[in-house]
This record gives sequence, structure tokens and C-alpha cells, in this order.
Amino acid sequence: MADAGIEAVEKVLPGLRKQHQFDLVIAQAENVTNGRGITLLDFNRLQKAGVDFFTGGNHIFDNDSIFPELSDPARPIVRPANYPVGTPGLGHKYIDTPAGKVLVVSLLGQIVGKQAAHALDNPLKVIDSILQSQKDVERAATVVNFHGDYSSEKVIIGHYLDGRATAVIGDHWHIPTADARVLPGGTAHITDVGMCGALDSSLGVTYDSVVSRWRDGTQTRNMMETSGARQFNAVLIETTDTGLAKSITPIRQIL
Repeated sequence: MADAGIEAVEKVLPGLRKQHQFDLVIAQAENVTNGRGITLLDFNRLQKAGVDFFTGGNHIFDNDSIFPELSDPARPIVRPANYPVGTPGLGHKYIDTPAGKVLVVSLLGQIVGKQAAHALDNPLKVIDSILQSQKDVERAATVVNFHGDYSSEKVIIGHYLDGRATAVIGDHWHIPTADARVLPGGTAHITDVGMCGALDSSLGVTYDSVVSRWRDGTQTRNMMETSGARQFNAVLIETTDTGLAKSITPIRQIL
């Protein structure tokens, strides 16, 4: 999240790639640039650090320099697929990896913060439609990123897609949950993967900029924490030759 998150990725990811020989690294780009979306400059910076593909959330349209990338099928970034028809950008794309083609899908939960009242298509119905439309495409894996507020919704979509997706990875809380597992049908799932960014912060934001919001109900502006320790959170997923998951292992490093 913000520069602290980018710096954590730059410090940790190259070593992890060398150690584990990843076929594919996917990052959520929702809060990369000053906590709101991602610019093309930061997109390129994270690619250089070793990120292969980016998913989006409710802030993905906050920086217009990324719009052309979202609409280009060849560029490795997607916006949530369940935005209404006519929304710019694509919600699912393929990326070629040493193991074969991988389908990456981004989805928004139906309740997401201040944007809860915005019109969204039902994520379960949208993912059904995508998987049906891509059923004849041979691929090594299908990865679904689910960006949402409710743990119940994140858990439900994991079970709903069990056996139909390689992984369903939840986020938006910025705090990793302790429920990473391979579901009975072979889908790797975690309710929230956590964030990369400032450790001593409120979801990447300075404590001082939000305390009065909770204590006094005042409107305050989020100020990104730029000092102190960093955290790097991720999951490592090992797949089988059937396109399902063999294991999911949380990775957490404090810098």
C-alpha cells in the first residue's frame, strides 16, 4: 500500500522469486499509488520488482493513466468483472506462464465501504458466466481475486467455486486471516491475504490521522504512513496438473 508497500515488494519479492521459482506472481493494485488505485509509473515499477499480473478493486479507476492498460487484453491488469456493462476495462484476462495459460478474474463484493450503494452485478452470477464462456479454453489455472468487506461473502464464494477455480483469494481488509487452506474440491482459499505496506499503521494510514475520526466523529483525511517497519503479506499456491491446488502457504515478512 503506497510507497511503503512498493518498497516492501521491491525488497522481498526478488528473493522469493529466486528461492521458489514462481511461474506467476499476482498483486492487488487497488491501493498502490498513495493508497488509491495505481498509476502507470507504479505499475511499471512493480513489474520491474517481479509482479507479473495485477488485479483491481473499488479504487482501480482513481488514476486515469492506467485506463489504456485495463482495456488492452494483452496488458496484465484487470478491473472487477462485475462492474455494470459499459464500464471501461476488462474484468478477466489470460497470461502466459511457463506452466501454461492462466485465467485471472477480479471481482468486487456487493458491500464495499463507501461505495456499497453503487450498482454492481452479482459476483457469483458474473463468475459463472465467465467460466462458462471460457470452458473450452485450455489453461493451467484459474485465479479469482475477491475484493470485499464481508468475511461471509468471501467464504461463500470460495466454497461456491470449490473445484472450479485453482484459487480464490480475498482481500480489502489489509489484515491477513488465519484460514488459508485447500477446500475439499481442490480450490485454494483465504478470506484475506493481507497487505504490503507500513506495519505500525491503521491499514497503511497514520494513527494520528484517524484517531479523531473514531473518537470524535470528525472528518479527517487519510495520511499514508511512510516511516517505521514494513510488512509483506502473500500466499504461495502450488498447483496440480489438473488445474487445482495442492497447497496454499501464507507468507509474512516484517522488514
